[in-house]
Amino acid sequence: MTHDRAPADFLGIEHVQLIIPNGAERRAREFYVDVLGFTEIVRPESLGGRGGGWFQNGGVNLHLGSERDFHATQPGHPAWLVPDLAAVIARCESAGHAIEQTVPLPGFDRVHVYDPFGNRLELMERR
Repeated sequence: MTHDRAPADFLGIEHVQLIIPNGAERRAREFYVDVLGFTEIVRPESLGGRGGGWFQNGGVNLHLGSERDFHATQPGHPAWLVPDLAAVIARCESAGHAIEQTVPLPGFDRVHVYDPFGNRLELMERR
């Protein structure tokens, strides 16, 4: 099959999904809600009965799925823009989550932090 033209432009990212261990929803809420400031949102009823949860912060939607045979997402990761990187770093460190400095990118300050399950998250602020 051949295509005569490129597909339509992508409009954005609706959500990012990360995986957590089965039964770890409470620990996930403590990190994503209490530390990073996400709000938990209700999943559609058609998706009920599954582990994990849905969260939102500004224009970022995060879906957490759960698996019995869990493996942390590395090196793949979401990169989230934040308005005040220093404040997010302080919240992470005060909650016991180490910050990992990373290679600079032009126009950004950025760090990595890991959720309680080892999933890498990149936090970025425009300079």
